[in-house]
Amino acid sequence: MIGRLAWKNIWFKPLNTILSIILLTASVAIISLLILLQEQFEKQFSSNIDGVDVVLGAQGSPLQLILSSVYQVDAPTGNISYSEAKTWMKHPFVKSAIPLAFGDNYRGFKIVGTTPAYLDKFGATVSQGKIFQSDFEVVIGAEIAKKLNIKVGDKFFGSHGDAAEGEIHEEFAYKVSGIASPTGKVIDNLILCNIPSVWAMHENHEHADENPEHGEEGHIHFEGDEHEHHNHEAATSVSEEGKEITAVLIKFRNKMGFVTWPRLIAQNTKMQAASPAIEINRLFSLFGIGLQALQYLAYGIMLISGISIFIALYTTLKERKYEFALLRVGGASRLQLLSLVMFESILLCFVGFIFGTIVGRIALFLISSSTDEEYKMTFDPFAFVWKKEGILFIVTIFVGVLAAAIPAIKAYRLNISKTLANA
Repeated sequence: MIGRLAWKNIWFKPLNTILSIILLTASVAIISLLILLQEQFEKQFSSNIDGVDVVLGAQGSPLQLILSSVYQVDAPTGNISYSEAKTWMKHPFVKSAIPLAFGDNYRGFKIVGTTPAYLDKFGATVSQGKIFQSDFEVVIGAEIAKKLNIKVGDKFFGSHGDAAEGEIHEEFAYKVSGIASPTGKVIDNLILCNIPSVWAMHENHEHADENPEHGEEGHIHFEGDEHEHHNHEAATSVSEEGKEITAVLIKFRNKMGFVTWPRLIAQNTKMQAASPAIEINRLFSLFGIGLQALQYLAYGIMLISGISIFIALYTTLKERKYEFALLRVGGASRLQLLSLVMFESILLCFVGFIFGTIVGRIALFLISSSTDEEYKMTFDPFAFVWKKEGILFIVTIFVGVLAAAIPAIKAYRLNISKTLANA
């Protein structure tokens, strides 16, 4: 009875009701979106640095080194000597070291030269086929296999650099030897091969740049040119001498590595040892300032919404006091009148919360589509952060209760005889 009457009453002035719902929807949508973004963003970033104590790479921005080597979302700071890196990879403090070599992509997905230990680091297995063993054999991340419909045995040509529009390497074809299991981590959007494949591809690329085409003036004919040109499955043996890699993911045996390595690397090499934990905490702190500012804005909008509901209830109270008096004559108690006004406000807030939650998730879906295309990072719009969103629900309902408090008390104290006499 009260619920049905309250629903009819809140649409007595539809413009006021729509304005209140829009303001509530906007504030709840912003806060809900920020909660989901922050929770999933931090979870993804934290899960990807598991098992990595420092990243060894070229000098430059430590954060850039971490983002490019661990999360694959930035350009590398440069290359480092593989022979020098191997010396530090065998340091007594080092428990495990995973080298990485970048340079190519396939349709925007990075091709990473590494070792099978890289899959173990992310807890991934080869769900179909086998691990890469020979040059130009690759293991495809689960998301790539799904998006591009790639199967074991397929072949493709990589493009130079990070951009999908880069120059295509048509000298050698990569062959899919396996598909990795889904992990929900960065490896799902990577193509993995051994490091000599990356070296061979770029050595051949440089060789081709320096040598004019067949039939052109100055072309130098190398033994096997025709074979390489016509047989894209050809492989080559590449010496490690003078070669470079992009970075090394290091895990230490004990805490002494954390204390001594950054200083040792800085003093004895032209490399740097950056800590993912430190850099990501710094990123979270910067990210958190922006989120906090937006949350304050959203709560401000919610406060304005509460004021809007209060004004709507208070101004209509004068027009509805005869209705309340008749309800009292008809047998309604003072408590029922108070409950009616309070329920109207709470109902408005509940509707605003539901709409806001839906709009927030639609916004997250759109953001996820954009980040997936640009950074290969996705967010789940159907996830729930029960604790934080539960608090948001309580705050939203509390705003409704607060907005209805004065009008509800006035309805409770209504003088029936005086009201009907004036009527």
